Amino acid sequence: MGEALNKFVEEAQGIAAHFDPQTVFSIGGWNVTQYVIWLFIALAVTFIVILVAANKTKLVPTNKFVNMVEYGYDFVNKNVAEDVIGNGFKKHVPFLATLFFFILICNFLSLIPGFKTATGAISCTWALSAISFVYFIVYGIKANGVGGYIASLAPSGISGPMKPIIWFLELFSTVIRVLTLAVRLYGNMLAGHMMLAIFAIATTCFIQVGLLSGSMDILAGGVSILWFLLLVLIYALECLVAFIQAFVFAILSASYIGGAVHPH
Repeated sequence: MGEALNKFVEEAQGIAAHFDPQTVFSIGGWNVTQYVIWLFIALAVTFIVILVAANKTKLVPTNKFVNMVEYGYDFVNKNVAEDVIGNGFKKHVPFLATLFFFILICNFLSLIPGFKTATGAISCTWALSAISFVYFIVYGIKANGVGGYIASLAPSGISGPMKPIIWFLELFSTVIRVLTLAVRLYGNMLAGHMMLAIFAIATTCFIQVGLLSGSMDILAGGVSILWFLLLVLIYALECLVAFIQAFVFAILSASYIGGAVHPH
């Protein structure tokens, strides 16, 4: 038992470095990390999923894969865009559906052993949040004009010396959204995968010492079964988190769009 614990502690100490960005190759002065590669792999998979589903679309679909993709699109259309944005939501559905499917595929690809999650790198989530930020700012200006959008940051009904204070706070709240979107997705995905890695290391170490070594340790072998069951539980939880984080990113983006085009 003690040997298994010592081995686990030794191998777990370097777990954080395993998730650090590593340069795979360089193009000019641009270093391409493993996360950038997986970002483009997820982009390619997203294109394939959407194109295959679009080519097999029927009036009465019978293909389970097509049904699943159509359900995802309807989910974004109804539960994200329509419910949150309201009037004029249809023009924003393609953007929100793209965000949802892309982040979902990034997250699910990372659950395949040996794969990496692009959403587990802050640079990738920064890029996604910056796209969402620019999008809702542009549509806010389109809907209200530059002056109207800037003025709308201070809610109507506020007057006197409080108005510039509220306006500044709302401006700060708007700008910081690019940070909160990026950090929320990055933090949840990185933490979840570090948990998976820790439980996987623990399971492996206790199995090796308890069941596969020359001097079998019955206690370590029994504990290894517990570690494995916890690993399966954490894996199932991460499958749920993968969906929830894609949904949260999409619904927050829809909320920001709605607030920009329909200011209060």
